[in-house]
Amino acid sequence: MKASEWALCNDNGVTEIIGSVIGHDGIVVANVIDGPVFELTREQLFRALSEGQGQSTSWAEIDLSLPDLDIQGLGPPPTSGTRDAFEELVIQAGANSAGLPKDEIGKLEIRTDGPWIDAGENDNLMFKKLVADPDAVSVFDFSFLDQNSDSIKGATIEGIEPGFENIASGGYSVSRSLYTYARKAHVGVVPGIHEFTLEFASDSASGEDGYLVDKGLIPLPEDAFIDNAEAVANLTIMTGAEELK
Repeated sequence: MKASEWALCNDNGVTEIIGSVIGHDGIVVANVIDGPVFELTREQLFRALSEGQGQSTSWAEIDLSLPDLDIQGLGPPPTSGTRDAFEELVIQAGANSAGLPKDEIGKLEIRTDGPWIDAGENDNLMFKKLVADPDAVSVFDFSFLDQNSDSIKGATIEGIEPGFENIASGGYSVSRSLYTYARKAHVGVVPGIHEFTLEFASDSASGEDGYLVDKGLIPLPEDAFIDNAEAVANLTIMTGAEELK
């Protein structure tokens, strides 16, 4: 929840919010296992894939340390949550590193002149496009990389590999936390609200061996998991938007 969303809730009488962070997810830039090695930064990705950044056509034009290959990026469309996360965690963060004025960062868009292709919501179709073009890269959730590590590899970002431990620890910068929120006033009034949040925070769902881990969730460290589960069970009220980060 952003500070602006927290303020909007309060302005509309949505108070006493129970927040729960259930785990983490990573966003990766990947290519085929036998393709070129990409060691990238968020600033390089911003310069390569944002509209109005000189419209470079090759990675080497962005930085001579990168492969001398055409920029060919595949990714989900604007309707995708993964696309939203990529724009915020990579494009906007890279623009900030590049010194772009803050009032311009929020207006950034992915370029539409060819080097980026909206390849749909289906990860398997994007994978087939990667196989057909070994020089291309694609944006995926970490879970897809993890499940297909025999066929694709993830680029390092700021020198850090997109691995399970690196995402869980926060060392890999292109990761996001996953949350649930509920109003305390709805507990006992709206059927299933508390049970819903308890289930997400349970060991069987988001614990180390939970069924959500099989779906790609990266679980919290043990101490954080216990603290979160207790907060949800006790209907602990958040005091601010940044509390769970």
